[in-house]
Amino acid sequence: MDPRTEIKLHTGNRIPVMGVGTWQLTSDTADTIATALNLGYRMIDTSGDYGTQPGIADGIRRSGVERAGFYLVTKVEEVGDAYHATRKNLDELQLDYADLMLIHRPPRTGAGDDLWRSLIRAKEDGLTKDIGVSNYSIELIDTLIDATGEVPTVNQIEWSPFGHSNDMLRYAREKQIVIQAYSPLTRTKRLRDATLAKIAAKYGKSPAQVLIRWNLERGTVPVPKANQPQHLEENIDVFDFDINGDDLEALDGLNERYSSLGTLPYV
Repeated sequence: MDPRTEIKLHTGNRIPVMGVGTWQLTSDTADTIATALNLGYRMIDTSGDYGTQPGIADGIRRSGVERAGFYLVTKVEEVGDAYHATRKNLDELQLDYADLMLIHRPPRTGAGDDLWRSLIRAKEDGLTKDIGVSNYSIELIDTLIDATGEVPTVNQIEWSPFGHSNDMLRYAREKQIVIQAYSPLTRTKRLRDATLAKIAAKYGKSPAQVLIRWNLERGTVPVPKANQPQHLEENIDVFDFDINGDDLEALDGLNERYSSLGTLPYV
């Protein structure tokens, strides 16, 4: 496994095993993205409401990486016309297509069947290669599938040893839905945990690197955010060690459904 390793989606397309997140990355966005791509990151995660897409477009240009050399994930919001929002996102990113377009969160009522149908249309029209959801529960995903027959390729959710769901993991594997992990570093809130620190010291790695590696070992796709070159370098330096079974179980045992946002919306 290395930064270029990919996971096969149920559509036959492939997604990199990790990426870089851009939530709140509104300062030096272009430099950060150019640095990330030049360090070997091959996936960028953004959204129409992050305010980062014009800077990402600039960073991609500065990096010199061709379109086929990176994977772009962006999102539409839970209100409005998802097809129109897809086009607007692509205009901001100065791209002809996204690799993955997600519904950012469920609407206040229902599962967002109309949003989902609009993303299906966007995929059919070549605006995105794959479509998925974010912050969705099992029940809401089932509602979308029942309404359209279209299974999301990805559910992007907050996911770390401290907050995850075995039920969601089993369901995702059954449906061949990839779990993409946002805030895999708990927004730094749990990096000083004693068990995590002990395991990190054992492998000569930082707590953040162990959290990222835990995701890789479990088959989930982390998208940690970093806005400093040293953190970008640290986060991608996770492909030279394996966590043994006992330590993986110890990390699994840290689960208390913790969320940096207060609650895990998919549980």
